[in-house]
Amino acid sequence: MEYRIVEDINEMKLDDIVRLLRTTYWADKRPVEKIEKSVQNSKCYGLYLEEAENLVGFARIITDYATNYYLSDVIIDEKYRNKGLGKVLVSHIVSSPELQGLRGILVTKDAQKLYSQYGFEVVDGRVMLRNP
Repeated sequence: MEYRIVEDINEMKLDDIVRLLRTTYWADKRPVEKIEKSVQNSKCYGLYLEEAENLVGFARIITDYATNYYLSDVIIDEKYRNKGLGKVLVSHIVSSPELQGLRGILVTKDAQKLYSQYGFEVVDGRVMLRNP
C-alpha cells in the first residue's frame, strides 16, 4: 500500500480533517471553528494513500519542543483501518527528530495496545506517557 505523510497543514483540507474527526467518540461534536483553531495551533500530520484522493489519516501534537508533547486526534478513516496505517502514522510521529528527548503524553480509552508498541505506558486509566 503506497502512502505519504504530510506535515504541512496547507496540504490538508479542513473538510477532510472534520470528516475524519466526526467519526470519533471524542470529537464528533466538536464545532468546526474549534477544529480549525486546534489545527492552526498544532503540528499536524496527514496520511494519504495513492489509491485515495482524500485524507485517510490524521493526527496532531501540541508541544513546546523542549519538554513535552501531547499526541491528539489520531484517526484513520474507517475504510482503511486494520491495514497498519495507524502504526505507520504513530511511528512517524514518535520518531520525528524534533520530538526526540521529549516526554509524550496522550489520553485514550481504547487504544493502549497500539500506543504501548511505541513506548507509551498507562499511568492513570486513560493517560499514557512515553518517557525520553
